[in-house]
Amino acid sequence: MPQIPEKIHELTVGQLSARSGAAVSALHFYESKGLISSRRTSGNQRRYTRDTLRRVAFVRAAQRVGIPLATIREALSELPEERTPTREDWARLSEAWRAELDERIRQLNRLRDHLTDCIGCGCLSLDTCVLSNPDDAFGERRAGSRLLPERPERTR
Repeated sequence: MPQIPEKIHELTVGQLSARSGAAVSALHFYESKGLISSRRTSGNQRRYTRDTLRRVAFVRAAQRVGIPLATIREALSELPEERTPTREDWARLSEAWRAELDERIRQLNRLRDHLTDCIGCGCLSLDTCVLSNPDDAFGERRAGSRLLPERPERTR
């Protein structure tokens, strides 16, 4: 990992990318979403303060646990003077996000537990299927994963 001399207080987008592990395109995206900020040089090049490294790490950690970018941006905007998140900030925010993540985990567990009920059928028309389409009128008349034209029954 490239070292940045202490006397350098600003990073280019390439340096920030190399140090943070985030792609340059991701950094540009984060900036467009208001998660990080830069200043422009006279040559219109981006320059990031060193503390942006911690901010990017914060964003990426929150993303890894499934926090939406809008929620991350809202959390970062609550920090005074747009300072870098501290360990205490992370603890406070992660506690606030815990209930949301717990609910998401419950939903995913429920989905996983009921998914096997539908694998054999494939039509998602079972009366007991938690994934079924509630407006599936055809499912009441016929089973199957696709709608087949009805054939008149042959008489012998």
